[in-house]
Amino acid sequence: MNPQPVAETWSQGDDLACWALRHPEQLLPLSLERWDLLIRQAQRADVLARLAYLLSARGELDAVAPAPRRHLQAALTLSEAQHREVRREAGLIEQALRELNIPVVLLKGAAYVMAGLPAARGRLFSDTDILVPRGPLPVVEGQLMLHGWMGGHHDAYDQRYYREWMHELPPMEHVQRQTVLDVHHNILPMTTRRPPDAALLLADARPVAGHDRLHVLAPADMVLHSMTHLFYNDDLSHGLRDLSDLDLLLRHFGAQADFGPALLRRAELLHLERPLHYGLWACQEFFATPVPVGLDAALPEWRRKFAPREPLSTLMQCLWRRGLRTPHPSAALPGTGLAQALLYLRAHGLRMPPLMLIKHLSIKAFKRMAPERAKPQA
Repeated sequence: MNPQPVAETWSQGDDLACWALRHPEQLLPLSLERWDLLIRQAQRADVLARLAYLLSARGELDAVAPAPRRHLQAALTLSEAQHREVRREAGLIEQALRELNIPVVLLKGAAYVMAGLPAARGRLFSDTDILVPRGPLPVVEGQLMLHGWMGGHHDAYDQRYYREWMHELPPMEHVQRQTVLDVHHNILPMTTRRPPDAALLLADARPVAGHDRLHVLAPADMVLHSMTHLFYNDDLSHGLRDLSDLDLLLRHFGAQADFGPALLRRAELLHLERPLHYGLWACQEFFATPVPVGLDAALPEWRRKFAPREPLSTLMQCLWRRGLRTPHPSAALPGTGLAQALLYLRAHGLRMPPLMLIKHLSIKAFKRMAPERAKPQA
């Protein structure tokens, strides 16, 4: 069946990148003008390679007009190169930490790639994230430094911020390969009101085939972490990409009979009920994601128990509809800037108690306004 022609009308606020992810079967009739805008939006949202993969999987990439096809093929080539790099980097991390005999859990994009999940297809990312137990964290850091990873953020306040309050070490960069590694000991900061018990995540992690030390989170925990990362994040520049990840994860795992009930149980056990609520709502809102098998009957009662009450519920939906759209001016709705500012403050408010938050934001603002130190003259 031939795809229906796409209307040649366009208006400010249309999210073409999100529409394309939902309807890849309707991309071929797009005019070059629409392709131009789609490519710019998809590049800004970091989903161009995913669109290229969807077209390639349908056998339609070669049928795209030459000019947009070059952009799509370049994005797909970059994604494939990054995946090879991630596989190599994961092996080197495993080698560096092998002597410690601790679980090393890959997170987010690296986990999708190493586990061979649909969410890896066309996925672009800039660093590798791992989760390790908090107890041996200093030994983990020292071992990584011996193998060439060095920490950044040498400012004393930043060091204290990461090491005392956050759920991760300052980002580490390899001195030769310039690859970036984020070492987590939890998935939320320790200053959060009810941080999850990371030991529960580590205990249920699944081994990666062909690797002695590498693991990925169990399916329900992986989805919950993806939701938590997105809906606690103060930077939503990759919000649509991360929401597309969630859509693919839910479609993949959601067909399993035991996944849906496990998702609700783990959300309550890990105190992640609110991210789960927003994650399911946003996936259905943006991508019409099917509800996981077995949740149709249980979800309404669960939402009555854990979803925000009115008028907060309507307000948050209004904010997320703006904050999770493609971060390109052509896709912005009225009030997007205000929504992004409010979601930024909300994310920080969830991470810290009020007095600590005021102090932290004041220090960060002062440091941004401080004049740059004079550089030595030649």
